[in-house]
Parts: sequence; structure tokens; C-alpha cells
Amino acid sequence: MTCQMCHGQGQVRMQQGFFAVQQTCPQCGGSGKQIKNPCPDCHGNGVKDKSRTLEVSIPAGVDDGDRVRLAGEGEAGAAGVQNGDLYVEVRVKPHNVFTRQGADLYMDVPVSITDAALGKEVEIPTLDGKVKIKVAEGTQSGKLLRVRGKGVTPVRTTMKGDLICRVVIETPVNLTREQKDLLRQFQDTLDDDSKHQQSPHKKSFFKKIGDLFD
Repeated sequence: MTCQMCHGQGQVRMQQGFFAVQQTCPQCGGSGKQIKNPCPDCHGNGVKDKSRTLEVSIPAGVDDGDRVRLAGEGEAGAAGVQNGDLYVEVRVKPHNVFTRQGADLYMDVPVSITDAALGKEVEIPTLDGKVKIKVAEGTQSGKLLRVRGKGVTPVRTTMKGDLICRVVIETPVNLTREQKDLLRQFQDTLDDDSKHQQSPHKKSFFKKIGDLFD
């Protein structure tokens, strides 16, 4: 039936002092029509609130903060109008081994002092299974080793990132008396010149300290 307030116009004229303005009819919402016997559940709006659970397909390579669109699952449209869309924002749970930066993955690789000094092949995990990387002789803590193509393929691209391994040299703890004696013997084999040659970062550090006070 025709709205009794706006007489089918969808708008009403409101007087405000010396001025008259038109605004959407509060009775019919601008439709110009009014339901004679409105539904008690939706009060004539044609829609009502309802909760339900949806399954969301998460694409491979999705990153933290990316959004997944569910077409037609948003706000219900008015009569004859298509429903809106629902956007789900992804929050990626932190991993206990890998961290992600763009398409690249980062991880710490613990290496013993002897393996770092002498060099060794170390087995590491990747998203595709285990691989071996070469820790070169004399590798220092913090050295970054790149494994090509073992990162992530972001959504909407075919370019796969790399896995960046940061070497973390572990200092041994709980040494036996014999092990401590062996380390002291090794220390005694280093003269001043060989100490500088075999500890380049230490040499650089003390040179900077010396330059500071010169």
C-alpha cells in the first residue's frame, strides 16, 4: 500500500525555521510504499539477523593481513538488490622455525664452534622437505646462507622466494675438566699474530677501540 506519510513520494518536506528541506521518508525508507501487515520477525524489512558458520578456502601463499572475498555472503540487500560480499582478513599464526618477509623465509641454524671452524654440511628443514647446506670453513655467527627457491610463492604470482639461513654459533656449556684443558691447550697454541689472523672480527674490534683513544 502507498505510504501514508509521504503519499508515495519517498520523501517528506520538513520545515526548519525559515528553511524547508526534503529528506527520506522515515516511515517507508524512501520506497513510497508501506506494508499493511508487516512480518513480526523482520518488521517488514524483508531481512533478519541470522548467524551461520562458513568454510573459507585459504589459498596457498596467503600472507598476514591478506583478505579473502566470499561473494554474496555480506550484508543482505534490499528487495531485488544482490547481497554484498564478506571479506575475511587472514592472521597467520607464528611458526616456531620459520619467519616470513614477503616471499622469503628466514630461520636460525645452530652450528657448533668446531663445525663453524672446520666446515660441514648441515641438514635443515624446508617446506618441501629436508635439504643440506654447506657451512664453509671459518663461518662467523650471523652469516646468512641463501637456499634458492625454498621460500613461499605469494598469491597471484609464480615467483617463489628463497630460504635465508642465519648461522648461530653455539658456545658449548657444561664442559668436563678434560674438555676445558683441551681448549686451554688450543688457546696456548695461538701466538699474538695468529690470534689476529684467526679472529678477524676481534682484530677489527680492538683496532677500532685503539683508533678511538688515539
